[in-house]
Amino acid sequence: MNGLDKAHEEGFARYVADARPTLRRNAFVLVGDWYAADDLVQQTLITVYRRWERLDRRDALSAYARTVMVRLFIDERRRHRWTRELLHDSLPELATMEQELEKVGDRLVLLKALSALTPRQRGLVYLRYWEDLSTEDVAQIMDCSAATVRGSTSRALRVLRERLGGFGPLRHET
Repeated sequence: MNGLDKAHEEGFARYVADARPTLRRNAFVLVGDWYAADDLVQQTLITVYRRWERLDRRDALSAYARTVMVRLFIDERRRHRWTRELLHDSLPELATMEQELEKVGDRLVLLKALSALTPRQRGLVYLRYWEDLSTEDVAQIMDCSAATVRGSTSRALRVLRERLGGFGPLRHET
């Protein structure tokens, strides 16, 4: 790759300056760790940079970058699911939800509940509820049908409800 000409370089630099803070916050929602979020943003920007000259719709860059980020997140999680092992001297003790709530704020509880989801489910929840995209938009980004989005999102919300034990806005009202 020969790189971009000066005008494209300046345009990309402006885009990065404007978009990086939002991309970083969104990446944190996906990965739950600021260092991993920075890595995901970097990977996203590299991918956008490689395609920069071919991107015609500059008004849709945030949607494109968001799609790239979610797909990179899912791909990375799939790749490392079988290759990454964490060794510990002893088994961790499981805490009850009440103990969790006493130790940490609502945000950390939600992040822990989100970690119970598969990367694809987490991406769906992020796109549907954090980004507030329609089912059809999410289906297009995730390259699946709207019915798949609805079913997978429903299962993801069920997992979150179970993990949160009736805590917070995901509580099922009867």
